[in-house]
Amino acid sequence: MRLDDFDSSINVEDQRGGGRFPLGGGGKLGCGSIVIALIAALVFGVDPAQMLGTLQQVQTQAPAPQQQGGASLAESCSANAFSRESCNALSSLNKTWEPLFRKANVPFEAPKLVFYAQNGSSGCGAAQSAMGPFYCPADNGIYIDTDFYTQMDQQMGAGGDFARVYVMAHEYGHHIQNLLGTSTEVRKLQQRSPSQANRLSVALELQADCYAGVWAGRNRDRIEPGDIEEGMRAAHQIGDDTLMKAAGRRPVEEGFTHGSAAQRQQWLRRGLETADEDQCDTFAALL
Repeated sequence: MRLDDFDSSINVEDQRGGGRFPLGGGGKLGCGSIVIALIAALVFGVDPAQMLGTLQQVQTQAPAPQQQGGASLAESCSANAFSRESCNALSSLNKTWEPLFRKANVPFEAPKLVFYAQNGSSGCGAAQSAMGPFYCPADNGIYIDTDFYTQMDQQMGAGGDFARVYVMAHEYGHHIQNLLGTSTEVRKLQQRSPSQANRLSVALELQADCYAGVWAGRNRDRIEPGDIEEGMRAAHQIGDDTLMKAAGRRPVEEGFTHGSAAQRQQWLRRGLETADEDQCDTFAALL
């Protein structure tokens, strides 16, 4: 996918190398020894707030990195090709979603992108590579260890630039849900109806997939041959049924938390084809 270079308005924080560097500005919508299934099951939208107990325990064992100087926005976004690609995607996502919020007269706040290596810290607790990319609603942060993209390609068979920006766009979808209050309402419903917790989680994740598709659909002139196939392949590889089979387990729908391969492809495709966020009501469709 052809993305313009990032601009200085994006909000990036770099925790790599033991440092913590706050950078930039900001500001109708609805693994080696790590088991691959564990990585992928947590990719694309796990809500760290649901894991606070575990994360806080880990955090007490590994203190947060101390500030060790500064780095420019350009240095952090140019640390490697994946970093630049992520910054470019963030800039495009901001430029796509902010006007939609403004048109709907809904307050908008751009998220921050946080790079870390192996271990880091977030408003939701510790950040670890085994978690995969995730969104933290407590600090509006999208957390990424870019080494994950190599694992995603080599170990999960989900490579390509569009597959990687799909990761960013999905996590950004969770930011949209946070701004709209959808995530908060889902957590309340899960607490009131524990038996529906997984179904609600699936609806939330599939909506983030659809929002990712909406962003891509609104930037269709930037899509290159093969991009959509890369996205669909990635969506298939991180479907709950695919992951269960890879882990040697029989797929059981009651145990799904992110949606089947077919569902993830369906909702990503719906967003792509319609480019309309109002078509992303997964709750009405699934519940």
